[in-house]
Amino acid sequence: METPFVTKMSQTKSQEAPRSGSSIDRLLAIMARLRDPERGCPWDREQSFATIAPHTIEEAYEVADAIDRGDMAALKDELGDLLFQVVFYAQMASEDGAFDFDAIVDAISEKMIRRHPHVFGTARIESAEAQTQAWEEQKAQERKAEAAAAGRPVSVLDGVTVGLPALTRAMKLQKRAARVGFDWPSAAPIFDKLAEEVREVAAEIEAGSNADRLEDEVGDLLFTCVNLARHLAVDPEAALRRANRKFERRFRKIEAALAERGRTPAESSLDEMEALWRAAARDDYRSGD
Repeated sequence: METPFVTKMSQTKSQEAPRSGSSIDRLLAIMARLRDPERGCPWDREQSFATIAPHTIEEAYEVADAIDRGDMAALKDELGDLLFQVVFYAQMASEDGAFDFDAIVDAISEKMIRRHPHVFGTARIESAEAQTQAWEEQKAQERKAEAAAAGRPVSVLDGVTVGLPALTRAMKLQKRAARVGFDWPSAAPIFDKLAEEVREVAAEIEAGSNADRLEDEVGDLLFTCVNLARHLAVDPEAALRRANRKFERRFRKIEAALAERGRTPAESSLDEMEALWRAAARDDYRSGD
């Protein structure tokens, strides 16, 4: 993504970007200059944590997209964009007297040391599975301490970030509940639940229910789909991204085929587009996609 501040950063580099010190020092100096009240960029000076947050989410997805495509050149660029988000937050926090980039690095360093006592201490952990368990136990202790400090009861659902993509958050909520036994024993009974949720959506449509009721029932259906994916060890976000790519690939083939006939999708019938869709699906099947 070519966000405004990334473009401005590139322009600043070509003009007066500092070149002494480490690479990260140079980047921090660039960010400070962009936010300079007198000589900085008007767009960068106007930004806040809230306005930058959507860009951060998008940059993280672009990192994931580059990984999915196996494009290492793009991955390098996208990781740079993502790193710049952290630097942006650090600069704004420093201006507010809250913390700076070094404090961010110190905090994550201490956390990694604390959560890996078998590497940086004397604890013994013999497998990746055991490490995962130890990691979760450590995080649970941290959540318990945070709840106590806030004067509220601890919950197994504490720490599941509200800002996560909905499918990912559903997966995390379900995993947390499953740890204390609130879960289906296998994938098989989930199919019955899926059928039930589909019937409930259909019933709301037949009853002429309002948008709020439909949203509620469709949400239940999607939540159950995530449960099925979890029991099948499928990442629902990755599965949906794959379905999106497949839909886009096939629909573009429909557009190309219609263009050869001198028409657009809007000028074509659904039956004609459906036939072209089936042809595109057969092409995917033959190519293994």
